[in-house]
Amino acid sequence: MASRAGVSTALVLLALLLSCAAMSSAARRLEEEEAPKEEEEFPPHLPVPELPVPEHELPPFPEVHVPPKPELPPFPEVGLPPKPELPEVELPPKPEIPAIPEFHFPEPEAKP
Repeated sequence: MASRAGVSTALVLLALLLSCAAMSSAARRLEEEEAPKEEEEFPPHLPVPELPVPEHELPPFPEVHVPPKPELPPFPEVGLPPKPELPEVELPPKPEIPAIPEFHFPEPEAKP
């Protein structure tokens, strides 16, 4: 079973390689066949006509009257209950943090 899968994979890869080679050679042939053509000369562009300017003025922009926003009723004040008093809690003493010992690199010995 494993050899059949390997053979079929190899055949697919071989077909892909051959199709890529055929495409590249066909593209190369097309590039070689296409002779550089002389640029066609077009007639000069016609002048763009100027747009006519309107002789009348535009009407004034209409005024828009927006009705005033209604006032919102005042927000009612709500009485909040008093905050409960929390009991005092004694915390245990903080442990002492041990000091980090200093590290010194050893001095290299002089070579004779």
